[in-house]
Amino acid sequence: MKHSPVANIEFIKQVNTASVYRLIDEQKQISRVALAKLSELAPASITKMARQLMAAGLIKEIAQQASTGGRPAISLTCEIEKFVFVSSKLGRNNLTIALHDIAGTKLTTYRVALDTAPDNNVIPFLLAQIADFIDANINTDLQRLIAIAVTSPGLIDRESGTIVYLPKHNLKDIPLGSLLTKKFSVPAYIANHTQSLSLAELYFGAAQDCQDSVLLSVHDGVGSGIINNGKIFTNHNNQVGEIGHIRIDPLGLPCHCGSHGCLETIASNEAILKQITGLINQGHETSLTIEGLTIEGICSAANSGDELAIQVLQRVSKLLGQAIAIIVNLFNPQKLLIKGEIVAAKELIFPIIEHSVQQHALGSFVPNVVINEAQFQNEPSMAGVALVRKALLEGSLLNHIIHEYDNS
Repeated sequence: MKHSPVANIEFIKQVNTASVYRLIDEQKQISRVALAKLSELAPASITKMARQLMAAGLIKEIAQQASTGGRPAISLTCEIEKFVFVSSKLGRNNLTIALHDIAGTKLTTYRVALDTAPDNNVIPFLLAQIADFIDANINTDLQRLIAIAVTSPGLIDRESGTIVYLPKHNLKDIPLGSLLTKKFSVPAYIANHTQSLSLAELYFGAAQDCQDSVLLSVHDGVGSGIINNGKIFTNHNNQVGEIGHIRIDPLGLPCHCGSHGCLETIASNEAILKQITGLINQGHETSLTIEGLTIEGICSAANSGDELAIQVLQRVSKLLGQAIAIIVNLFNPQKLLIKGEIVAAKELIFPIIEHSVQQHALGSFVPNVVINEAQFQNEPSMAGVALVRKALLEGSLLNHIIHEYDNS
């Protein structure tokens, strides 16, 4: 389908406006002359776009002190405080909701257990909790809500904003993005949590210095987010990277996916807790007790020399390394980042993971990959921040804000 010349011109204007805003965001303060040089756009175009961005309240002028005592130079900077967005994680057990300013800085956060949802129906609960959070935390006289992001485990169609399948809450084909936009009248961004967090690591975290990275998340499940050439690696329905369902042990335990011996049945938090509990019940000597058993406690015991904890984490690390080797063979990333409570025992597990990768990955690929801990270990809202910032700096959200102002 061909676009009309008018549509193409409008698209080019939107792309250029987004480029100008992105430069102002990156430089923090920049003159119109410098903007024209960096963007390679005509000064008249810069003036026009700056006027449009200022009219929408997205940028403002600031005067810099003149070094020679003459007239102060005028620079442009992004308006930060007046625009806010909500970033939420719909987890397996908890709902986290946070408020961020347009630059991504977290202003406040709230967490609630999902077992408090009436009739265990999490979608109406999610909508009600976000509404209450907005009412309690946004000053509508001073702040403007521009977007809502929700990330979740499971299969998510990012383009349509649909939860395709989230087994923990028995959710199938839920058009969450449409529900949020209808209720709150702002753009909504819905995506897989680990995929989105891999983007956050690229934008703000431990993968800023490379264009190809993989985030491995080890929590209630085992998931991955793949960044290829600076973008989330995905397919037509945004459902890739289910590393947790790579079969590692054909004779292993059954998995909820219907297979046996998946990585998730061995290396997830739940699997590790089950292994330790079973060994304690069998009478193995350990400082750990079944009551109050946690991954943090297991890591602490391993760090203190507890043999049972060490043996379990060693096996988990070896098998994680085998799965990571498959990823290395497929994608040859520059960095492999690991997120999860087990990182508390990194001095024990990382050397084993690295050795396992060396044994099972292509020899020519192994020297290229650095295995390290992810930066965002306990900041669930950063996944949604990455989605909103991507939409803002690439133009779709920016143009929505401008269009809203033009029609107001």
